Amino acid sequence: MTSLAAVHAVLPPHRYPQDKITEAFAEHVLGAMKSQEVVRRVHTNTRVGSRYLSLPLEQYKELTDFTAANNAYLQVAVDLAVEAIGGALEQAGIAAEEVDVILSTTVTGLGVPSLDARIAARLGFRPDIKRIPLFGLGCVAGAAGIARMHDYLRGWPGHVGVLLSVELCSLTIQRDDTSMANLVASGLFGDGAAAVVAEGWQRAELRGSTGPSVLDTRSHLYPDTEGVMGWDIGGQGFKIVLTAEVPDLVHQYLGKDIRSLLAAHDLAVSDVGAWVSHPGGPRIIEAIEDELGVGPDALEMTWLSLAEVGNLSSASVLHVLRDTLRDRPPPAGSPGMLMAMGPGFCSELVLLRW
Repeated sequence: MTSLAAVHAVLPPHRYPQDKITEAFAEHVLGAMKSQEVVRRVHTNTRVGSRYLSLPLEQYKELTDFTAANNAYLQVAVDLAVEAIGGALEQAGIAAEEVDVILSTTVTGLGVPSLDARIAARLGFRPDIKRIPLFGLGCVAGAAGIARMHDYLRGWPGHVGVLLSVELCSLTIQRDDTSMANLVASGLFGDGAAAVVAEGWQRAELRGSTGPSVLDTRSHLYPDTEGVMGWDIGGQGFKIVLTAEVPDLVHQYLGKDIRSLLAAHDLAVSDVGAWVSHPGGPRIIEAIEDELGVGPDALEMTWLSLAEVGNLSSASVLHVLRDTLRDRPPPAGSPGMLMAMGPGFCSELVLLRW
């Protein structure tokens, strides 16, 4: 079993209450006379209390095109990536030169070379480190990244892997776009990063690692759902595609997927000691609770993360994992379910053992 040796989550320094972000969005993106009351209502309904942004709020009006936004992304993303991985390695007691593979995921900026190459020298990675950059998975990538790192470490049980997620969602908000998708995105998504350090079972046994272990994973790409969520990428950068179908897909597929994975290990929903769920939004979290038949306490860490930092795309589920490890770990030996959904449309499940 793959052992998760450390999880470190970081946020940019610029924190604002939701009402300040709402005011700035209405003024700089929609214009002084456009839909301000609708924006306030939509932003309030996200149940987000505050968010952290890549730039000071007043600087967003200067991002007049995709080039400016992407340049800002690369500058901020590199610093957050170094902070996230450096913190995770220190927490795990593992040196950078011991890392054998790095998976990096983002869907809010573009860079070639990819982020992993831009940070390698600053962190002290070996020249022969294997790099696996992921793009296009969106919100599901935090869970998918752990699952794919587990796949790698099953084949290389003596190796160390690092998963990096950096998402700067605020830099993708579109000007002059009054669509409901853009209004929701402007009130829901925040900026942040996270890193996970994992060890294959041979190395974990030698070191006596005590973090949660990955027992199994499950992927499901849902048919005929390509238009549910994603980006339309054009001259102005990333334009959000976001429909209201996600809660329905939770009811149609996610509960069955979770029960099937649990049943394969002779477990039931009632056996799960920790639910580590991506905070897609209030309606999605409520749909998960309803489908699983659990109360709000089961996804408490997800609700708290949504309120405190918003939806961080792929980094969110890793923030919830960090919060669970720090503030609400289940008893040793308890099973846990880490899960996220994202573009495709799809889900990724990771069955853990504490």
